[in-house]
Amino acid sequence: MNLAGQLRPIVAALVMLAASACLARAEEVNDYPTSARAEYVYGCMKATGETRAAIEQCSCSIDVVASIIPYERYVTAEAALSMSQVRGNLGVQFRTSEQANSAVNDLRRAQAEAEVRCF
Repeated sequence: MNLAGQLRPIVAALVMLAASACLARAEEVNDYPTSARAEYVYGCMKATGETRAAIEQCSCSIDVVASIIPYERYVTAEAALSMSQVRGNLGVQFRTSEQANSAVNDLRRAQAEAEVRCF
């Protein structure tokens, strides 16, 4: 067997390994459920306009956010933003919580990056 014949199985194995690593990374980046992405795009479009261009920009925006922060962190930030609107003691707890503020700041940084890249 010549050298090319010996290398063929090794190259094939390396290609398969690289493909599986890329697939695992893609699944890791795409951990946001479709409903969360759709809700984000809907809210974004309400804020920026209901045009075809807005769909493209808002879809790009959630993709950038999803590539920067994991879904769990996104949920924490969204909950903190929502609950901080509540009046009284419950709202104060979310407005003053270091963990909630950190998650909200992460989300805002990701959204700022998305605005630079997409709008």
